[in-house]
Amino acid sequence: MSETHSRRTDGSTAETDRPGDDLPPGPRGLPLLGSTLSIARDPLGFAESVREYGDVVAYEAFGTEFAAVFDPDIVETVLVSRADEFRKGEFEIGFGELIAPDGVAFTEGERWRRQRQLLQSSFTPDRIRSYADDMVAEAAALVDDWDDGEWVDLSQALSRYTLRVLVRTLFDRSLDDDHAVTVRRATEALSAYASPQQFAVQSVLPSWLSTPTEREYEATMADLEALVDDLVADRRGRDGVTDAATDDLLSVLARAEYPDGSPLSPDEVRDQLVTFLFAGHETTATALTFACWLLAGSPAIRADLEHELETVLGDREPAFADLPALEYTEAVAREAMRLYPPVMALYREPVEATTLGGYHVPGGTTLQLSVYGIQRDERWWPEPTAFRPERWLTDGDESPTLAMDADRPEYAYFPFGGGPRHCLGMRFAMTELTLALATIAPRVEFDRGTERLEPTVEITLDPGEIAVRVRKR
Repeated sequence: MSETHSRRTDGSTAETDRPGDDLPPGPRGLPLLGSTLSIARDPLGFAESVREYGDVVAYEAFGTEFAAVFDPDIVETVLVSRADEFRKGEFEIGFGELIAPDGVAFTEGERWRRQRQLLQSSFTPDRIRSYADDMVAEAAALVDDWDDGEWVDLSQALSRYTLRVLVRTLFDRSLDDDHAVTVRRATEALSAYASPQQFAVQSVLPSWLSTPTEREYEATMADLEALVDDLVADRRGRDGVTDAATDDLLSVLARAEYPDGSPLSPDEVRDQLVTFLFAGHETTATALTFACWLLAGSPAIRADLEHELETVLGDREPAFADLPALEYTEAVAREAMRLYPPVMALYREPVEATTLGGYHVPGGTTLQLSVYGIQRDERWWPEPTAFRPERWLTDGDESPTLAMDADRPEYAYFPFGGGPRHCLGMRFAMTELTLALATIAPRVEFDRGTERLEPTVEITLDPGEIAVRVRKR
């Protein structure tokens, strides 16, 4: 018998004994379809509803057996302490086939370890320090191009910003407008093709029958792959030699060799670049969009942010060296990602049948580690739906310091995953988020045109169109 938590209807928890051979509870769903239609209609609503079954919830959808996990300790088990017992699995690998099957986000075993080792040199603190000025310069250029009183779509504008930052810092390039359109079209097509609604359609259609969404995805991805091939060819040069003095990600990949002296295959180079083009700009743009929208509706929080920026920066631009002092600014970013994590869930599959939370989990089950559900759970977060950056601060002897509540499980917050496969670009993303907020806030305030958020579940938790009016300061 194993002790675990079960959820009462009033939101409290009770200790109950569960035999290890019991399957997790969950919604029964429809014959053959399971919960596919419920998820397609309202992915966020479905995620909220299954939490009532407990901390491990079984359901079937899209022809796959899932076990949703809402317990931070089980998340730690899967990602960290027993990570070797779990793999990406068929569901995640199938998703990876849509983006970049040879990319570091989706490979496994020794191949993944070799790739990660090669890529880590582009994300060291010293490398990120060298990117900081470009992050600030691009944010300043974005805001300075707006007119006072202009209405802008934050989601679109900040997506363009993060794409420019990524291409400028990691590839040492400036994409022209046509190239930027290619990346944006591919991102939008992939988001539509990977949505729960499209998964629902694909699960009931014969495999040979393509949809307009699928055809658009294939066409735009072909254009993106051609663009990436051109970037690689340009960097390697006509004679196949890359300048050893350049050390951006594109150059690292173009000249990288495995221990046996073999270079990365063209598919591997392309897929690493495609992975970072998608993951490196869309997730950060999403987090920054939510943060700016939340600030626009929170005058007291906005005032506290301004006070920190005036104290730390005065009239100058932020720099990498300012990051330790920009504690409240970072707390704003962290809290925005708690409420609206760009990646709603992580997926793993047990190598063989196992026990989690006292329940039997058969081999082949797709574990859905619910970032969104856990980060909005009242057991770990008082007033879980409130935007409260101060929850990340503790009062020190002289000033507040960033901290995590010692009584809160570590994996009650994991927007960047965790364990050996935590997000490779985590430091890059937090640096960009903090410096972007510190650059934008002194220049402009936003008045909300979009009063109510209605995010949708696509590759990221998509905020949709967020209309705001710019007020220059």
